[in-house]
Amino acid sequence: MPELPEVETVRRGLQPVMEGARFLKVIAHRGDLRWPLGQDFAARLEGKTVEGLGRRAKYLLADLSSGEVLVMHLGMSGSFRVAHRRGKAMPGRYYHERARNAAHDHVVFHMSSGARISFNDPRRFGMMKLVPRAELDREPLLRALGPEPLGNEFDAATLARACKGKKTSLKAALSDQRVVAGLGNIYVCEALHRARLSPKRRASTIATKAGAPNAQRLVDAIKAVLAEAIAAGGSSLRDHRRTDGELGDFQHNFRVYDRAGKPCPTPRCNGTIRRMVQGGRSTFFCPVCQR
Repeated sequence: MPELPEVETVRRGLQPVMEGARFLKVIAHRGDLRWPLGQDFAARLEGKTVEGLGRRAKYLLADLSSGEVLVMHLGMSGSFRVAHRRGKAMPGRYYHERARNAAHDHVVFHMSSGARISFNDPRRFGMMKLVPRAELDREPLLRALGPEPLGNEFDAATLARACKGKKTSLKAALSDQRVVAGLGNIYVCEALHRARLSPKRRASTIATKAGAPNAQRLVDAIKAVLAEAIAAGGSSLRDHRRTDGELGDFQHNFRVYDRAGKPCPTPRCNGTIRRMVQGGRSTFFCPVCQR
């Protein structure tokens, strides 16, 4: 499933062709994705202007002139493809395009910017939902989300409070969207390695006064790895591509993820990267420098 950097990549690619543009025509080739779209889905969008395109965790949020917000999630296999009339502006540098089989183009937006935006989702785990802006804070999909890891409110004290009393592993805590929003398996592994903290460590250990330096190192590592991944256009493990057809680059900067059996890249560490399974997901770590 795409994580925060990949979803932010999508947002930056769609922003130039969606923000300030009206939905001229909306075509829903089926009535549902993960959940039903609603019979009036297209009618509630057509004629409305996208006043802003934001992101909350792994969700895209299109703020509409109608007072509603179009909440979108890529699911496991969802992606957006943009086509243009000749001479119209291209989208931003980064953009998440995965599938071209038009049979899976379930929702198509014709925008006044001249762009035709197709949402393609072979497995149909993605979703779109219209929510009144005034009710967004109470929306079940969003209301329990923790702080944005790149926001100012996410700091060592905030992380320590969220982990206080937790008996789960640090890896499990960071993967919990209620603790911090938008992180997934890849970037949790990478951040823990940068912070030199074991994924097996009990989460509550960074909530003590003695654990404060660890909490600060971990927050710094999370912010750094996410910022670098966004700048690289995300990670391409299978088919994540930018608008120019090139792959996202951050997978070339992985320190531990999918590197089992290789030497640890930490200077002066003689460890070897290992793989283990936590919560049904692969965890990659160095048993020597991660404590």
